Amino acid sequence: MAEAQSLAPRDIAFYREHGYLVVPDVLRREEIDELRAVTDTMVNRARWMTASDDVLDLDMGHTPEATRVRRIKNAAAAHPLYRRILHSPRLLGALTALLGPSLRILGGKVNIKAPRHGTPVEWHQDWAYYPHTNDDLLAIGLPLDDMGIDNAPLLVLPGSHKGPIHDHRSGGVFCGAIDRQETPLDVAGAVAVTAPAGAMTVHHVRTVHGSDINRSDRPRRVLFHEVAAGDAWPLAVPNAHDWAAMRAAMIVGEPSLTPRMAALPVRMPLPEASHTADTLYAKQEYLRNPSFARAEAAR
Repeated sequence: MAEAQSLAPRDIAFYREHGYLVVPDVLRREEIDELRAVTDTMVNRARWMTASDDVLDLDMGHTPEATRVRRIKNAAAAHPLYRRILHSPRLLGALTALLGPSLRILGGKVNIKAPRHGTPVEWHQDWAYYPHTNDDLLAIGLPLDDMGIDNAPLLVLPGSHKGPIHDHRSGGVFCGAIDRQETPLDVAGAVAVTAPAGAMTVHHVRTVHGSDINRSDRPRRVLFHEVAAGDAWPLAVPNAHDWAAMRAAMIVGEPSLTPRMAALPVRMPLPEASHTADTLYAKQEYLRNPSFARAEAAR
């Protein structure tokens, strides 16, 4: 595997044109094994939990006999390995090729879809949650299991990062999802982004994406990290302009005191549906007209 290798020009051009990319052979087998072991240990802690906490978000149907966790929240804080993996040479080379030499972590999580289960993620744009002064932001996905066509791959609308910022309200409140009965959205051209464990998916912050329930007998666990260029400053994140926190969030390089401004469409993520809706899943429960079936349909 090439070490500290940047992306080929054709890969960068594909990302700029389509708003997503799959980069093969990003992590070594031992890195994947370590990530799986850490994730298994964290999920096993949920066995006797009866409610979600600050780290683990329980899925519907969770019991001690059938442990179901749909998300490990704030992955970089939940375990040091989740953040340390961002310095894997091939991964870091790809990120700097797309965003430049200064990179800041915005957040991360491990999304988990159990076999024949898993909460769907409704169509949305990450930009709706955290608009910035420029859109040199993206999310990477590191599949811990082979992500095939049958176990809820990431679905993207190619080229949608060049289009409008869609309304992510339903019934007048911000739900973090596109209500397709209130905001027409053609998803006929959606692409299923498949990737083996060890590869990396990338999607632009404005790319419309989502994922269905897991209809297979295989798990689908993906470590996601959101990353921004060092000169992209947040517009709508509470307490975001904490200089010490900005510096602590840097992966490489330094944050800039002169935000780079770009003329971009922005919608503020307001009004909030509920102050207790602290995850994407909780926010999307306020969506009146879901696009994806619930987990019971997979059985």
